[in-house]
Amino acid sequence: LSQENDSLLKEREYLKAQIEMYKRMQFGQKRERFEGNPDQMALPFEVSVEKAAEQEAIIEEKITYQRKRPNHKGRAKLPSHLDVEEIEIFPQEDLSEMVCIGKEITEELECQPARFYIKRYIRYKYAAKNREGVVIGELPERVIDKGIPGAGLLSMILTDKYVDHLPLYRQKQRFSRENIQIASSTIEGWTKEALNKLEPLYEQLVFDTKSNGYLQVDESPIKVLDSDKKDATHQGYYWVYHAPLEGTVLFDYSATRGSSAPLPILKDFIGYLQTDGYAVYEKYARKNGVTHLACWAHARREFEKALDNDKPRAEKALLLIQKLYAVERKAKEENLTAEAIKDLRLSHSLETINKLGKWIFEEIKNTLPKSQIGKAMAYAYARWDALSAYLYDGNLQIDNNLVENAIRPLALGRKNYLFAGSHDAAQRAAMIYSFFAICKKHEVNPYNWLKYTLENIQSINHKNLKDLYPQNYKKIDELAKM
Repeated sequence: LSQENDSLLKEREYLKAQIEMYKRMQFGQKRERFEGNPDQMALPFEVSVEKAAEQEAIIEEKITYQRKRPNHKGRAKLPSHLDVEEIEIFPQEDLSEMVCIGKEITEELECQPARFYIKRYIRYKYAAKNREGVVIGELPERVIDKGIPGAGLLSMILTDKYVDHLPLYRQKQRFSRENIQIASSTIEGWTKEALNKLEPLYEQLVFDTKSNGYLQVDESPIKVLDSDKKDATHQGYYWVYHAPLEGTVLFDYSATRGSSAPLPILKDFIGYLQTDGYAVYEKYARKNGVTHLACWAHARREFEKALDNDKPRAEKALLLIQKLYAVERKAKEENLTAEAIKDLRLSHSLETINKLGKWIFEEIKNTLPKSQIGKAMAYAYARWDALSAYLYDGNLQIDNNLVENAIRPLALGRKNYLFAGSHDAAQRAAMIYSFFAICKKHEVNPYNWLKYTLENIQSINHKNLKDLYPQNYKKIDELAKM
């Protein structure tokens, strides 16, 4: 009976800890916080004349203050590369008997909405006087043959959708405001054709990613309209591969989250593979020639969840993990070489890892497996070799945060356009997500890169295709500005 009571008490503690954790995860109440009150005033309600007059006086005072207050001394400098529109303002008085003694200059940053215009190609024909032939000016390569959109317009549509998360139907509304009537199906067709043009460059990126010796991998869900079921969506996944040394990102779509999904990329992979704790990766991590790296950020999150369950032990683990990240900050701040980073880690991080590992080995025996602190320790304990493997080389990362950062724009896009129209559309989107993620990593303007690429990808020599990678376009762009 005593053992049964102990078991029930432990189960109760576990369930209480789970409830507390779920409470922390909630962003709001499960039901409306405020319910109807018979004494509440109904909306809308009228404001008294006295209150309205009082508010007008307050607003007038604020406007007067805003007009007269001095400019902030620390305001941001205006960019030097922008065009300048000069507006000369002369005094209203009679200036015929006056002499100009100087001028004051005030600058403000201004913009105007995108300017739509028609690019008209006029190709002149010439006939030989002997009537033996006709020649005509050659039309430049166009993104969509016999289509009306130019590379700039297509680049704007794709950048607005996949960088700024503006769905196509909202872009159609913007065209309408400019009195440009374009059917939704037409804009969708343009998007599809433009993305198809990037396929050769994407295939090159796939090949280079497969050949990489260090990859970070993560996956993220995307809803896809299922053609087999009317008005139903399928839960697909983007598998994202980040190569930290080259600064490249590859999105690859799969209809499943199963172990077959990473097969196209990881089938013949050899090198360092860094992942979170998802079981699918274990199959690839155990292959000959693969060194598996785990993620300290995920291990840390498990201990953070345990703060309410077992604060003393959770804090002890978090403080030790904090020391590991302090070493990483030092290496970054001092801009150390890979060899110097390895030496620094072996001098400082190795001791901390050994201390934490020994402590977990002793403490895990005294924890409930189903408690959050027990789960946190078990997570780290089961992956200890993989968590320690980043010490092998200074080029390796302590966590998977870089690939998670690459996925964030996808999460924002999902909230706006909700789902992909088909499995093929999801894969086409994977191409542009890949290149826009690389643009972000290398601080390349995505619109400028895409316009240049669409203008050149059909005519470029296949041997020079990699010149169109965003990181390589950056060099071209910098040379053009010199």
